[in-house]
This record gives sequence, C-alpha cells and structure tokens, in this order.
Amino acid sequence: MRPSPQASDTAVTASRPAPDTVGEPAGAPLDGPAEHTGAASVLTVPVVQLLGIGKRFGAVRACDDVSLRVRAGEIHGLLGENGAGKSTLMKILLGLVVPDTGRIVLRGSETTIADPSAAAAHGISMVHQHFSLVDRLSVWENVVLGDRGRVDRDRARKSVREVGDRYGLRVDPDACVEDLSTGERQRVEIVKCLRRDPGVLILDEPTSVLTLEESRELFTVLRRVVADEGKAVILISHKLDEIVHATDRVTIMRQGRVVARRATADTDVRALAREMVGRELSKWTAASAVGALDALIEPGTGEPTGGTAVLDVREPEAAPAPKPRPAAGEVRLRITDAHARAADRRPLLRGLSLEVRAGEILGIAGVEGNGQAALGDLLSSLLPLDAGRVEVCGGAVAAGRPGAMHAAGVGVVPEDRHVSGCVLDMSVAENLMMADLSSVTSRGLLSRRRMAERARRLIEEFEIATPSPDTPMRQLSGGNQQKVVLARELAGRPQVLVAAQPTRGLDIGAIEYMTERLHAAAREGIAVLLLSTELGEILTLSHRVAVIHRGAVVGEMDRADVDTERLGLMMGGQAA
Repeated sequence: MRPSPQASDTAVTASRPAPDTVGEPAGAPLDGPAEHTGAASVLTVPVVQLLGIGKRFGAVRACDDVSLRVRAGEIHGLLGENGAGKSTLMKILLGLVVPDTGRIVLRGSETTIADPSAAAAHGISMVHQHFSLVDRLSVWENVVLGDRGRVDRDRARKSVREVGDRYGLRVDPDACVEDLSTGERQRVEIVKCLRRDPGVLILDEPTSVLTLEESRELFTVLRRVVADEGKAVILISHKLDEIVHATDRVTIMRQGRVVARRATADTDVRALAREMVGRELSKWTAASAVGALDALIEPGTGEPTGGTAVLDVREPEAAPAPKPRPAAGEVRLRITDAHARAADRRPLLRGLSLEVRAGEILGIAGVEGNGQAALGDLLSSLLPLDAGRVEVCGGAVAAGRPGAMHAAGVGVVPEDRHVSGCVLDMSVAENLMMADLSSVTSRGLLSRRRMAERARRLIEEFEIATPSPDTPMRQLSGGNQQKVVLARELAGRPQVLVAAQPTRGLDIGAIEYMTERLHAAAREGIAVLLLSTELGEILTLSHRVAVIHRGAVVGEMDRADVDTERLGLMMGGQAA
C-alpha cells in the first residue's frame, strides 16, 4: 500500500510557498523581497506570471481571464479536464498562440513572446505530450535538431548520456527512434528538453508512458534540481496522485477559467478530482483514474479494503465488489502459440497463447515493452506470424493480411490515436466512417448526406463534444478524439474489441466514460481484450488478468483472486 500524500510529503511541504488565492487581481504586486526556505532561496517575485489571459477560437472561449503565477524553486501543478484551457495557456507562454487579452510578465518585467524562439531565449522549454521525433533518425540526432552551428556527434552523444544519467532517463544515443518503445520515445523527448537546461520547464503528461519506477526517479531528481538550482516547473498531469506527491502548489482550470488554487499540502486527490470535474466521483472511480487502486485492494482476496490512505476520503463510501467473471461463453478470440519477429529479426512474440470469451474483459498486465504492442499490431493486421494461429469465432484469420482482422470482426482502439487511430486533418464525420464506407455509399458513390446523418447519431450516442460533424479532428480535445475512435469501432458491431492503453493521456472524467463504455461493450456480449501498463486500470476493468512477459503469457488469474504481490512478481518475470 502506498503511503498517504500528506505523510510522504512532510519534508517537502514544510518549505512550500503559500497558495495564491482565486480571483486575485491581475495588477497584484510583481516584486518583493527574497524568501529563504531551507536550502533554496525562493523569490516572492514569480518567475512567470500570466495575468488576465483571454483567448477565443471562434465561438469557443479557450481561456477566460486566466491568471497563473509560478515561482522559482517550485513545481506548480496545472490541472483540468481535456478542453479546460491548459494547453492553450501553455501555448501562449511558448509563443505558439497569441492571446487576445492579458499580459505575460517574466521575472518582474512585462514581455511579449512572439514565437517559440523568443520563449527559448527566455529559458522556457516544454516537453509535449505527443511526440515530435523523426523516426528514421537516431536518438542523438533527434536531440540536436534545432541546434545552430556545426554538430559535434561525440559531444551530442555524450550529452544524451549525461542528461539520462542525471535524471534517471537512460537511453541509447545511437538507437534509431523507430525501434524504440513508446516509453523510450518519451524519455528521448524529455532528454531533448532537459539538455537545454531551461529555467522554466513545462511538462505535459511526462510520465504517461513511463514505468512507475522511472516516474518516481524523474520526480525525485526534479525536486532536487528545482530546490538546488531555483528552476520553475509547470506540471500538467491527469494522474492526481502524481500531482499530490510531486507539486508544491496547484492551479485548477475548468471550462477556460481558473476555479481553484491550492497549496498541495492542504489538499488531497478526492478534493482535486471534485474541483476538476465540478462533481463528486466515487472512491473506486477516482482510485482507478489516479493509479491508486492498489491501496484499495486486500492482497490475496481482490476485495476492497475500504482504506483511505491514498484518497484521504473523509466520508465513508463502500467500493463495489470486483466484477464477477461472466458465465462461460463461446470463445470469440483464440491465439495459439504465436511467434513473431520484428523487421530486424528481434523476437516480439514467443509462443503467446490466450483466449477471450464473449462478454468478458481480459486484461493483459505487464511492464511496457514485453509484447503488448506486438499483440496489438497482430490484431490490427500489421504483424505476420512466423508460427501460430489466430482464430476469431472459431475461424482462422490470416495474420498480417491487410483488413483481415477487421473483416473477421475485430475492432481496435490503438495505443496512439494520432499514429493509427485517426486522421487529424479529416473531419469528425470522415473519421467516424473511414472503417466502413458501405453504410454511407450508394452504387459506389459517397453520400455526404448519409455520412452526416450517421455521424450525428454517433456523436449523440457517444457524447462527443464537437461543434459539428465537419469539425477537423485536431480541434477536438484528446478525450473526444478517443470517443470518436471508440465510436467508430463499436459502430461496426465487432465480435472482439481490442483496447490498447484506452485512457492514456485522458482526464479523470474521460477515464470514467471510457471505463463505463468498455464495461457496456462486455455486457453486450463483445469479447474485450484490454492492453494496459496501468495496473489500476487492469484491476478496475478486467474479469480476468493475464500477465505478459517477454512476448508470452506467463500466467493468469480471475480478478476476484488477484494478489497484487504475486502479480508484480509475474510481471517482473519471476515465478509466483
């Protein structure tokens, strides 16, 4: 069980600055004496002030009189649902978006940031949630992209190693980016940013694809660097326990406005979740969304403990019992002794076998890089087999043949919706229809009217927030983009639904929605295969849990029989 945030942060919170108050005037004093706290000297003059920021995109008010103050020597959390205005606010600070109203004040001086080069000149750098790497280049080549002057290969490779060692983000500088796992690519993005030694560092979901140990190491080092060097860090994260453990203060946005500012030591996960979404969430839902579910499970029983260490729940609330395994239905998906290799002949799957029955959710638990991505590719018709067999509803399906899995009744919500789940420059309606145009065509001709009508039905059914079916996908929030992908796959009435990292990068409200939709799919008789590196998500959603290690399933257990200690040993490759 994890310690409570309040207990674990005692040493940190003792020197945390007092919170700003909601509604403090934009013209508040900008300077003041230095305040000495422990080893670091924290200036009361904020390093960054965004004052009265307003920005509209057509009829949408993305930021409405938003003020944010970030001090040297602190990690400041920025929290809110997808579409709350966080990204717009940070793009304004980075010079990617010009505000309609408001002021930017850096270290006490009003400043205009016209473009990212100007932001970099002021020592502002950002690690974006979505990767901006060139797949065909090596790690060190990606890291030096944008540098001026002659490139020194040896020096660049050395700097990658030094930053990786310093921050616990080790990665091979000579590795080709296209061969890296998603987690390794995230490390490259962070190293690329930290190499420039920024004074103000913005981290957008930096740990969404890192392991728990990597996340802990990153924040331990960041805390030390912030204290010793007086850097300012803005952390955007949907993992509420991460916000509670890692930050000094937190600003919460909802629908383009700041709704709360809190000293992190004076709040908890439950309160942050309530302020973020504007309503109460169940303890069970909140726990799964923040990755704290392990604190609610009694080892060896799979039953809720009723404990409150992580969530600090002040009112009693009974968590639901684990979902019972459904009555044995027909096997919808069977994979037998699957072997597959990458293009460079590296083994990806090593005799993997599994079965998923109608009406059940089988969760695949494992440390990232142990074959989950290959399993997803196999069921997306992207990976041929060297040996083995895939059957859907009892019929063999040719692995690696384009469209074969879809034609057999397999729907896939992919790991990265931007890479293979949607086309950002196409409309919402086009993305909803792209998997099956037969329903909106007549005599080989596309009917725009029928496509718009069908899109409107799906938009309403799946609660997709979009101005119209013709809106480009890139204008939707991450949660609504994921709803489009899910709606498209479920509209095809699949026999099997593969959900790979279905809540990665989503806010707590969108996580709750996705959880309910996947359970509804199982109740309708769909066989659901869940691929996730979030153990809390696996335990919340699954009826059965199978553990994958080095490309093979090494064991499984019913959800009600889960022993988290045994599960962890199996994920690490140890017999349990």
